[in-house]
Amino acid sequence: MVATKDLSVSLCGLRLENPVIPASGTFGFGLELADSFDLNVLGGIALKGTTREARPGNPTPRIAECRAGMINSVGLQNPGIEVLVGEKAPALRKIYRGAIIANISGFSLEEYAFNCARADACPDIDILEVNISCPNVHNGGMAFGTDPAQAAAVTRAVREAVREKPVFIKLSPNVTDIVSIARACEDAGADGLTLVNTFLGMRIDINKRKPVIANKMGGFSGPAVFPVALRMVYQVAHACRIPVMGCGGVSRSEDVVEMMMAGATAVQVGAENIRNPFACPEIIAALPELMDRLGIGSLQEIIGIAA
Repeated sequence: MVATKDLSVSLCGLRLENPVIPASGTFGFGLELADSFDLNVLGGIALKGTTREARPGNPTPRIAECRAGMINSVGLQNPGIEVLVGEKAPALRKIYRGAIIANISGFSLEEYAFNCARADACPDIDILEVNISCPNVHNGGMAFGTDPAQAAAVTRAVREAVREKPVFIKLSPNVTDIVSIARACEDAGADGLTLVNTFLGMRIDINKRKPVIANKMGGFSGPAVFPVALRMVYQVAHACRIPVMGCGGVSRSEDVVEMMMAGATAVQVGAENIRNPFACPEIIAALPELMDRLGIGSLQEIIGIAA
């Protein structure tokens, strides 16, 4: 019989019953799965990425399968910030007691600041997660997250607009030096970091002789990216003083423990939710037995232990 294990973690002063969180874009607004299992088994829920105005997303096809993952180019389809704070988050809070994480996107500093201020004022949201993989429309379309100065600029703009909630910056892995960008965000006032977002990938239909995805390229995720994501989590967690939420290719309880040993305080599960909507509760259920086998009494104690 497995002895009682402490799965709880402390994230920016918030107590999570366990570190497992469905990643943004893979779990809708949480409400979609409410009839499938008890959402309260989850440590937190990262909601679908939200922009100021509603967006229909990219043209189809948007998904391409890969041997060890998937490529998506959904294009931030969402109902807009007012629907998030006025309808989605309040509805989720009525049935869910864990951490609700609003994932905020924007195409200008002003849009990021506006969206984050609106989310900060919503009592049903606990953490703001700022996606800086969006293209800066005022800077030739270059993603905010590929340049330390641009990443810092978003962080400062958001930090000035937010009064109450912790701000996590979600980093893009499509860079040569993720540590310099992480440090720039930390110096600009970020309370935490989420890494990594998806990698840029592509598939070609050899019969049709054209890209599978209408947008040609998209975000590659799934088990194939786990070792690279883990390396980046390790690098950033040991270079920065603020907490990290690890993400990228997590599909098993062993992956959660590995991410935490690398330095992650909480761990997000992304593409695996698309393949298996019950992935998160299954991972959580498997953690106590794994901890027993590894001689771990508390998950909080293993954060960064692989240093």
